[in-house]
Amino acid sequence: MTRVAVIEDDIPTSNQLKHWIESARPGIVVDQWFNRDDAEAAIGREDYALVTLDIELGRERHAGVAIINAINKTGRGTPVLVVSAMPAAIYRSIMKALDAWDYLQKTAFEEADFIETFLEILRAGRERSPPRHPEPAAHELALDPLRQSTPLWCGKRVNLPLTAQRILSTLYQRRGEVVSYDELFAVVKSGRNRDNIRKHISTIREAFRELDEHFDRIENVPMRGFRWVEGSGR
Repeated sequence: MTRVAVIEDDIPTSNQLKHWIESARPGIVVDQWFNRDDAEAAIGREDYALVTLDIELGRERHAGVAIINAINKTGRGTPVLVVSAMPAAIYRSIMKALDAWDYLQKTAFEEADFIETFLEILRAGRERSPPRHPEPAAHELALDPLRQSTPLWCGKRVNLPLTAQRILSTLYQRRGEVVSYDELFAVVKSGRNRDNIRKHISTIREAFRELDEHFDRIENVPMRGFRWVEGSGR
């Protein structure tokens, strides 16, 4: 039996997320928790397949941080999906601090986006095995799609949401070739327009440049798409 937790202090939002999850995966058990104390107690006794949570619970602005720390201390590797009103522009910082798998900003996503992200994280968590990565050489990408510990660049994890990971994987697997917008539309599954693709590419570039300010491997091919190019190294 698959059991997941929804940790959200706003009851209508919690019920909505629960309904979406149950509709997408009939038979799944959804536990709802509305405050930090109850959530942490449940995490201590339950081995959840996935936890979705808000960062702010009631008057405790960073309750979600404490809860994720509690999850990490269990050593179970439970995937965490953050659903928060905090601006999406800072989600990567949240992921770095909390080791969450992905981030959705409230009011900025629809049911289909949540379900797609939720199911993909759930599937990835089940398939997850202990990471076995050879140490990548300088400026080489170590990529293992849908594993939280990847991708790696210069031996450091590149913090990306799952959709961006899929785009990166597609570009890297076909490195040297132009990957068209139409091909990338199939990868993102939702938000199939050029502006959305460009936003994902920007997210990928920014994530790499946080680790390597000289990163320039993703090339824009005007009117066609994008290409991963091999660098000469430094």
